[in-house]
Amino acid sequence: MKNTFSVTPKADTPVEKWWALRLAEAAESLQGNNFEVFVAADCHEAGEVFLREILPATGASTVSFGGSMTLAATGIVDAVRQDPSLEVIDTFDKSVSAEEALERRRQALLSDLFLTGTNAVTACGKLVNLDMIGNRVGAINFGPRHVVLFIGRNKLVEDVPAAMDRIKDYASPTNTMRLEKKTPCRMTSHCTDCSSPDRICNVWTITEKSFPKGRIRVVLINEDCGL
Repeated sequence: MKNTFSVTPKADTPVEKWWALRLAEAAESLQGNNFEVFVAADCHEAGEVFLREILPATGASTVSFGGSMTLAATGIVDAVRQDPSLEVIDTFDKSVSAEEALERRRQALLSDLFLTGTNAVTACGKLVNLDMIGNRVGAINFGPRHVVLFIGRNKLVEDVPAAMDRIKDYASPTNTMRLEKKTPCRMTSHCTDCSSPDRICNVWTITEKSFPKGRIRVVLINEDCGL
């Protein structure tokens, strides 16, 4: 599956053929930008690719996570938690205090392996993200030895301006609704560049290339996943 980007349509329909072509183009662009790229038919297959091919290649002994609905949909989080060979810095644990949760996010920056998603990926192979705390985008770009991003096809956009529009106009408002944040966009669906203490739009990053080459692995998923 790795580095073979003639993506097979999931069905013989114009829509699926369109997605297969677009994902193949995005995979080629990402590979050209020094990302290691995999393509999966759905979230279940993305999880299998990770456990079978990616995880053994990293040699990781410590692993942590950044918030991602797509990552959760793959089933990887539970599989990693159950692996006795891995020490998990569990930033998803809801039973700990806010202070402990923050400390775990700090520790995650020095993990061997960091797993998360992205808010948008461009056709030319750039990752665009907007974060509340900054731990997720910080870890994507520096700290953990290996990063794996799980990206549904709905995150694919033409360019960086389109990515930023997608995030501000759709991903951020819907995430405030999901997380029940006290922000204007939760009530109106429109960004007002608010000053709410619950604002989730604080840290932008654009990752143009993986450095070092192959440090960031991308699993493109041929179905809509996450927001």
